[in-house]
Amino acid sequence: MAAKILANLIVMGSGILARAFVQAYRQALAMTYFYADASKSGVAQETIQNTIHRGSKVMTEQEARQILGVTEETAWEEILKKYDTLFERNAKNGSFYIQSKVHRAKECLEAIHQGKGEGTPS
Repeated sequence: MAAKILANLIVMGSGILARAFVQAYRQALAMTYFYADASKSGVAQETIQNTIHRGSKVMTEQEARQILGVTEETAWEEILKKYDTLFERNAKNGSFYIQSKVHRAKECLEAIHQGKGEGTPS
């Protein structure tokens, strides 16, 4: 009696697993065809680029100015002084995360400063 129940459980379980495997295989094939069609139209490349851009979380000018504690009217030399002070302070006894945020803020403002044609920042 127990052997018959065990055999039924094994047969039913293997049937469920087989159906799940077939369904997963069909979904994988459908996704393969989707990406093949999408790559022909450039949709896949655009999706990848959007994912990378969202993952990188580009720093905005406003965020960079908040981190360094400067305004739009602040001279570039003053921005560099603030950067040096904050970077050194966090290098000695701060956190690497904050130090990297300070560095990224300087890079962001540097790119904006160069974009305005105000000369090369030093």
